[in-house]
Amino acid sequence: MIVAIADTHTILWYLFGDSRLSDTAKKYIDQASSHHDQIGVSSITLAEALYLAERKRVPSDTLSRLIQALRVPGGVFIEIPLDSLVIQYMEKILRDQVPELPDRIIAGTALYHAVPVISRDREIRASSIETIW
Repeated sequence: MIVAIADTHTILWYLFGDSRLSDTAKKYIDQASSHHDQIGVSSITLAEALYLAERKRVPSDTLSRLIQALRVPGGVFIEIPLDSLVIQYMEKILRDQVPELPDRIIAGTALYHAVPVISRDREIRASSIETIW
């Protein structure tokens, strides 16, 4: 069962053991894993990982590590494709509240699945989207 959607920073910080990941977010992901629940990862996060690696803002192996984490059988992370249903839910998120396209896709994915977003993003957290941080 999908219990949350991780934004890009969340999953990358989790995979790399980055101290910027909040204790609450880490515990939530760990607990989901121990209960055999899943944390959704929008397809846009893979594109962002590639972009960040190309700009040398994250390690060059970031995309491959992310894909590897998504391919673990029974693992906590599962890729959620960007499709027309997610885009319809994006319409419910005011562009003034969440202006960045990748963030709106992630938030729309969470709305579609009726789960919170694990995110430190100020705009997502200030919006009507339920967040964990």
